[in-house]
Amino acid sequence: MIGAEDLNALSITLQLAAYTVLILLILGTPLAWWLARSTWKYKFLIESLVALPLILPPTVLGFYLLISLGPYGPIGKMTTYFFGHSLAFSFTGLIIGSVIYSLPFVVQPLQNAFIAVGSRPMEVAATLGASPIDRFFTVAVPLALPGFLSAIVLGFAHTIGEFGVVLMLGGNIPGKTQVISIAIYDHVESLEYEQAHWLSGGLVLMSFIMLVIVYGINRRFKKL
Repeated sequence: MIGAEDLNALSITLQLAAYTVLILLILGTPLAWWLARSTWKYKFLIESLVALPLILPPTVLGFYLLISLGPYGPIGKMTTYFFGHSLAFSFTGLIIGSVIYSLPFVVQPLQNAFIAVGSRPMEVAATLGASPIDRFFTVAVPLALPGFLSAIVLGFAHTIGEFGVVLMLGGNIPGKTQVISIAIYDHVESLEYEQAHWLSGGLVLMSFIMLVIVYGINRRFKKL
């Protein structure tokens, strides 16, 4: 059965996923809009940086984040000076790592959705006197709603399944940085297969439900 530590790990995981998706929507939406609309010839460099976590081994990304956010890293030194501690092995550090690692899973669906909107609806809105901000929020965002929903579900699901990045950057501190994937690893390492089955089965079911939501949303909007 699921114990108190496992419930804490589940709570931390869900909080981490929620904060990560919220931050990525705030930061990723303008980035995706720019990538969809920009004609800059070197735009592919930014797209490559955004997509890098897709092919970069999580432990490599986690290692460099640990170096940067640790007490002797450039960011870690600054946070230690101002706040008295580094961001490594903290929940805030996990959020930073998750935002970077899940970036393409939010930005790319949004970028594709904005590309699908096209320029015609925006031009029509402009002729009716809508400002650029009005055109974005009243035309582009509603038309790109399937992309937003897909980005939310994919970003949330991807964050829940993280292992390498969170282990390197946050360690395995129960009640603080231990997430559900690390809790499963601990149970397997301790030969506690029953607990590992409960947690793993829950993640399988959750992941399946999220995929059903994504495909259901896409199918519904294709019919409209």
